[in-house]
Amino acid sequence: MLKELKSGINDVIFKGNATVVHPLNLYGCKIGNNCFIGPFVEIQRGARIGDNTRIQSHSFICDKVTIGSNCFIGHGVMFINDTFSETLKPTYSEAEGRWKETVIEDSVTIGSNVTILPVKICSGAVIGAGSVVTKNITAPGVYAGNPARLLRVIK
Repeated sequence: MLKELKSGINDVIFKGNATVVHPLNLYGCKIGNNCFIGPFVEIQRGARIGDNTRIQSHSFICDKVTIGSNCFIGHGVMFINDTFSETLKPTYSEAEGRWKETVIEDSVTIGSNVTILPVKICSGAVIGAGSVVTKNITAPGVYAGNPARLLRVIK
């Protein structure tokens, strides 16, 4: 039996004005006021986006991701909510129970093609293009690399 789901905007809570560019796939998420969501973006159920945040094209924001206000998410940014730390081949519901939370605080800039594992990134951080964030970022600064490391402090 084929179960067909159409892409688009389904069961989304918009806090206020937003600009979205089709095609995209938003479902079961919350979008803050004055946000911009570019084309070819997917934001999954359970994700929350703060006010005045801009998400560029081809980005993927999965369940259990919270992005604060006044953030910039570059092109092709991928959020990961499962670290696959267990070698079992679980069912979907078992895997879902292992998913971890990611929190991006306010005024964070994330460059294009960044991969973000389940972490917390503090307000005022800048993540350089192509980086892989594997650990919490607790001090404002510029971070880059694989894994992302502090390059310079922002005061």
